[in-house]
Amino acid sequence: MLIVLLLAALQTAPAANADPRLYVVGPNDVLTITVYNQPQLSGKFVVEADGTFAYPLLGRVAAGGLSIRAVEDKVRQGLANGFLKDPQITATVDQYRSQQIFVMGEVKQPGPLQFTGSMTLIEALARAGSVTERAGTEALIVHSDAGGAAVSAPVASANTARGDAIRIDLQKLQSGTLAQNLALRPGDTIFVPRALTVFVSGNVRMPGEYVIRAGMTVRQALALAGGVTDRGSTRRVQIIRLVDGKETTIGGDLQKTVEPGDTIVVNERFF
Repeated sequence: MLIVLLLAALQTAPAANADPRLYVVGPNDVLTITVYNQPQLSGKFVVEADGTFAYPLLGRVAAGGLSIRAVEDKVRQGLANGFLKDPQITATVDQYRSQQIFVMGEVKQPGPLQFTGSMTLIEALARAGSVTERAGTEALIVHSDAGGAAVSAPVASANTARGDAIRIDLQKLQSGTLAQNLALRPGDTIFVPRALTVFVSGNVRMPGEYVIRAGMTVRQALALAGGVTDRGSTRRVQIIRLVDGKETTIGGDLQKTVEPGDTIVVNERFF
């Protein structure tokens, strides 16, 4: 359900508040430069490892570390300096290759993604195949110190974790709180932790591992497992829990709060 709702949110999410002309150019990016009424000066140009690209009349043009707007201005000024009178120039990124973000943890296709100038959390998760069924309810975004200029976006209720890391509530995001849809920066890492789970075994209809939420009780965990069978007894429930590194068995009162890693065992009734 979380996967479906995240993809639905992608359909309605507003675009990141970013001017693509502010994208910072880097090695391997492919630029499209168009000079009005000058086809011989228009075309696609690959930024080399040293941050420069070869351009007619101007030779090597340094673009690495500059915004698209600055590259556009640089080419315009170069052509206006003895080649063309009042040249009309536009520059765009044809292929984004120099900057990446990283999506890790409980997503279907973890790994690097090409950063495309403006990208939000929902867009990144969608490109990573969305979250898995075992994903928790939070995503952790860690900003890279080496990242480019930040793309501003409102994050009304995102809580800062340690350092420059931000926790995003995926449940709020899926419910329509798009202020959680943080705009990303080059070099960001998104980590989706695995959900907290308990194991339910014994005389229940669907034994297995189940995702729990904060404050969940034994009764609620048993409901996830389809309830107790006719052979089981809600008065004979035990919780096997690791306490100080030792496996401990405690009474499974139905109102008791479960903890991650618990094993809930429903024993047979006496008669």
